[in-house]
Amino acid sequence: MRVLVACEESREVCKAFRARGHEAYSCDLQECSGGHPEWHLRQNVIPLLSEKWDMIIAFPPCTDLAVSGARWFAEKRADGRQQRSIEFFKLFANTDCPKVAIENPIGIMSTEYRKPDQIIQPYMFGHGETKATCLWLKGLPKLTPTNIVEGREHRIWKMPPGPERAKERSKTFPGIAKAMAEQWG
Repeated sequence: MRVLVACEESREVCKAFRARGHEAYSCDLQECSGGHPEWHLRQNVIPLLSEKWDMIIAFPPCTDLAVSGARWFAEKRADGRQQRSIEFFKLFANTDCPKVAIENPIGIMSTEYRKPDQIIQPYMFGHGETKATCLWLKGLPKLTPTNIVEGREHRIWKMPPGPERAKERSKTFPGIAKAMAEQWG
């Protein structure tokens, strides 16, 4: 399959699909941090949405959409940031591709678009942490947990402010990436 993994600098999902023999590419405005830059398209993803893909897995930025930033929503609505983020999210929802998954934390897209098809946690896929993650799916089944573990650490939520905080908080857990590749690939 030809797979586009949009807004993914960590390369976890792209590498998991490549490991299973798929022609997968990550795309992000940032340089990739997960190796194999030859599979990373450092550009705006919008022009790529008109190409033929068998599957698109999108991780649109959540800064203006997640409930964790609700105290700044009025400001983000007033200056247009939130609306631009909603429209960017909906580009993936409305793309002409038979299989689409859109990932975002709990936020306003449940009302601005629709309720997610599934909410997953890292501890369902072998990582002893909590980070509720919504999945909106088109042409794909819900992910089945692969390794439910006991740990329920709030490491992601407790990260202190810093220059790498947003990037670290947005990284996909390898167990979730592997489940996506195995179950959807």
